[in-house]
Amino acid sequence: MDLNSDLGEGFGAWKMGDDEAMLDIVTSANVACGFHAGDPSVMRRVCEMAAERDVAIGAHVGYRDLAGFGRRALAIAPDDLADEVLYQIGALDAFARAAGSRVTYVKPHGALYNTAAVDTEQAAAIVEGLRRYDPALALLCLPDSEMQREAEKAGVVAYAEAFADRAYTSDGKLVPRGRPGAVLHDADVVAERAVGMATGGVVAENGTKLDVRPDSLCVHGDTPGAVELARRIEAALTGAGIQLGAFTG
Repeated sequence: MDLNSDLGEGFGAWKMGDDEAMLDIVTSANVACGFHAGDPSVMRRVCEMAAERDVAIGAHVGYRDLAGFGRRALAIAPDDLADEVLYQIGALDAFARAAGSRVTYVKPHGALYNTAAVDTEQAAAIVEGLRRYDPALALLCLPDSEMQREAEKAGVVAYAEAFADRAYTSDGKLVPRGRPGAVLHDADVVAERAVGMATGGVVAENGTKLDVRPDSLCVHGDTPGAVELARRIEAALTGAGIQLGAFTG
């Protein structure tokens, strides 16, 4: 099972999360590419630390929305979105290659992720931007989403992920962040859910059991106490006999 986290989300003097500590735990790093967060120096440092630890590097592409941290849906033409995805992948891959590694997958961020899960045009634009850069790159996305379907149409390998620290609706979508209980902070609960997800199931907010079979589990790097949550998830998974390793490896 892969354990991923959204990293490199600082910008200039603004710091976000503990990238170094998280990189000692996770097996894949979704690195911000400068549109929702991240700047060249942050991108370089995170890629260098990831390469030193043999952590897989993924391009965490988002809307061009620094002020809103990429969590506001934007109306953008599909061709423009494909170009912006391509641009972000290329920028991050330059730093990854300079560090002796490379980008191996793409994962959309925030509002782009949620929109493209249900919007065919935006999903197709993300896949097109990925494909133009390198069709061998993988796409990390929600299972049974438009992104997954568009990737399959284009011959791009899509991997399914689940979120250990987020609540789910009964139809398998993420509970919007603005609703109470959308983000989970109890380490015991999060660790238990991670093991459940890795073995096939998670309980939605209404109590129904969802059959999830993820290739990767995400713990958000900007969640308060994220490092401790990640450590607890790692310990719970290994304690359950589940070996950790990058899904692209």
